[in-house]
Amino acid sequence: MTTPNLDDIRLFASVAEAGGFRSAAQDRNVSASSLSDAVRRLEGDLGVRLLNRTTRSVTPTEAGQRLLERLRPALAEISDALDGLAVRDGQPSGTLRLNVPTVVAHYILPPIIARFLAAHPGIRMEIIAEDTFLDVLAHGFDAGIRYEESIARDMIAIPIGPKYQRFAVAGSPAYLAAHGVPKHPRDLADHARIGHRFASGHLALWDFERGAKRFRIAPEGPLISSSHAIGMAAALAGLGLIASFAEYLQPEIDRGALVQVLSDWQEDFPGPSLYYHSRRHMPAPLRAFIDFVKAGG
Repeated sequence: MTTPNLDDIRLFASVAEAGGFRSAAQDRNVSASSLSDAVRRLEGDLGVRLLNRTTRSVTPTEAGQRLLERLRPALAEISDALDGLAVRDGQPSGTLRLNVPTVVAHYILPPIIARFLAAHPGIRMEIIAEDTFLDVLAHGFDAGIRYEESIARDMIAIPIGPKYQRFAVAGSPAYLAAHGVPKHPRDLADHARIGHRFASGHLALWDFERGAKRFRIAPEGPLISSSHAIGMAAALAGLGLIASFAEYLQPEIDRGALVQVLSDWQEDFPGPSLYYHSRRHMPAPLRAFIDFVKAGG
């Protein structure tokens, strides 16, 4: 077995993570053919096939998957070491990789990121918005943003964005006129409830709380979707009630297209947190972002 080239290893990981040569080529601003050559070279050096290639997809073989799982933390450490050394004109530079929920990407991060990048022109950010719970370090991210119930205990977490948020339940005026306005969570048994399913397969349940009384209700109705836009369209069309973050529903409530119900059963919950591992050698871009968030963003 020939000792493989480190650049070929990193390019293989990029293709496997991106799920294809074209996507990886766009991410790295190189040609797809150069990536293909690198993977073939690596497979030749190792004497094993690493990727299954079809006209529709590129997926790791069993050997490729084992190698990828071992490579992720090692490549992340290499990237961290290089980023930690990268300083330009006395300012941190390098790439900061974040994994965040879609609601945070839409409603919380945009102004924070704009201010941070304006203050740190040497830093480049890569932000992946998804609702799948994963090991951010193992997948090559420097840090993640999640809500407290899904943050591992061995992580350091600091608040980012609003200190508190809340959910809301709403329906169109036409739907409520036809089916009545629920006054208690138990009344939802008589209503169509539009559901949201996360990419992980988890179905979002509807939680209600008032004092010591708590209710958890599963959505049941004409639609369950992983798309917030599709769920919203169904609610606006009068197909049922929808439950989501208040930030998402508020514009439609403000213009009268939706009417909030059961607001007296919705209590505030803690906002999201930036979480990261307590590594001794923290990448300079991550340290700068942590300091920025702690200072109020």
